[in-house]
Amino acid sequence: MPKLRLGLPKGSLQEATIKLFERAGFKIFISERSYFLRIDDDEIDPVLLRAQEMSRYIEDEAIDCGITGEDWILENNSNVERLSDLLYAKQSAVKVRWVLAAPEDSSIRSVQDLQGKRIATELVSVTKNYLKENKVTADVEFSWGATEAKVASGLVDAVVELTETGSSLKANKLRIVSTICESTTQFIANKKAVKDPWKKKKMEQLLMLLKGALAANNMVGLKMNLEEKNLKKVLKLLTALKNPTIAPLSQNNWVAVETVIDEGMVRTLIPQLKEAGAQGIIEYSLNKLIH
Repeated sequence: MPKLRLGLPKGSLQEATIKLFERAGFKIFISERSYFLRIDDDEIDPVLLRAQEMSRYIEDEAIDCGITGEDWILENNSNVERLSDLLYAKQSAVKVRWVLAAPEDSSIRSVQDLQGKRIATELVSVTKNYLKENKVTADVEFSWGATEAKVASGLVDAVVELTETGSSLKANKLRIVSTICESTTQFIANKKAVKDPWKKKKMEQLLMLLKGALAANNMVGLKMNLEEKNLKKVLKLLTALKNPTIAPLSQNNWVAVETVIDEGMVRTLIPQLKEAGAQGIIEYSLNKLIH
């Protein structure tokens, strides 16, 4: 039986990734002491890898495909196929950013002010390329962690750190000087796997289900019954992906209406629908939404 060797990210994305696969219809079993996983699909062979390493192993064809950040593809300068963005639920509002940050009371106001300074970061190659583009020579050192604290300790002059909102940087009395790059979660594959018909089809099917699970996030279904005379009033209230489904009921002059809406609208919308004549209103959760 052919197998798709799939890399799943260990670390900050691990829990969200496993939950995403569960919503897509897959069950993943993992031991806390093991980097190897089991999945209830005999055609997939999953393995846990750090997101920082994922693109290297995929490019080297040790695994066929996997999930990682655009930032680590750039950092490793990996020649891989980006098959799709996967904007995870809590990360879909904004892209994460790698930013250059300096102490609030520092004289560093622009990248040019870092000439001859020392910078700590986990994203070394991308940072060096950024400095080169801006014709700045500085010492960029790899940081194993606690990067923000190194500025407060006077070990470095600035940091390049990952942020979504900037709140952690502010808490550490750091000021964003500039954005180095933006990153989204990517589903990537090596060129050999993409050229293999079976693996390509398997990856396409997997992506369809994953993207369907993401599309259904924060969305709910609504069903209701109403008299035809109230249909126009109800339809004016509904904001759907497409036109709502309308079906006649066995009772004359009554119809059933079904639609999909943002979950945040429900508490306001249901009382309005009731007032407009809707009855038997049912709200239900969605696992997948395939466009």
